[in-house]
Amino acid sequence: MSLSLLPNVLTIFRMIVVGPIVYCLLTSEFVTAFYLAMAAGVSDLLDGFLARKFGWMTHWGGVLDPLADKFLLVSTTLTLGWLGHLPWWLVLLIVLRDVTIVCGGYYYHFRIARLATAIPTEFSKWNTLCQILLVVSVMLGLAFPQWSGPWTMVLVYLTALTTLASGLQYAFIWWRKARKVKAKNASE
Repeated sequence: MSLSLLPNVLTIFRMIVVGPIVYCLLTSEFVTAFYLAMAAGVSDLLDGFLARKFGWMTHWGGVLDPLADKFLLVSTTLTLGWLGHLPWWLVLLIVLRDVTIVCGGYYYHFRIARLATAIPTEFSKWNTLCQILLVVSVMLGLAFPQWSGPWTMVLVYLTALTTLASGLQYAFIWWRKARKVKAKNASE
């Protein structure tokens, strides 16, 4: 195996470890779940660093990396919501935002104009950071109760705010792009 494939191997590891993390959460093995999630996080940082530092970027890595991140984040969020460690209204808001973005992109791509790339917005990046911090905070509090604190509730509301803001921003972006394409087509 070529070393240039190491970022992709790390990404695949991150996808595989989602099952054991969810299992550990469901069986109340919170310490193990926390350490597995931290290993997944480190693998994400490492694969990104290696890909950029050595130019080991591949098409598949560009597709799989964000997919692995979303798979890990959505799976842990749903599981923590199912177990009652995250409010259901927030879990539904997060899932609704993601479904809206995917459906909007799908609709735009197949009904309006071909979508070449999907670049995350600044609100989206902040939202992802808030979601990650929230999941880590909850898992840390479950694994090590002495480390739980009031910041988790702050992160719940901050995540809700950034989820709403980024979801509305994406809806506006899709609407504006579609309007421009339709106006251009009408003038031709």
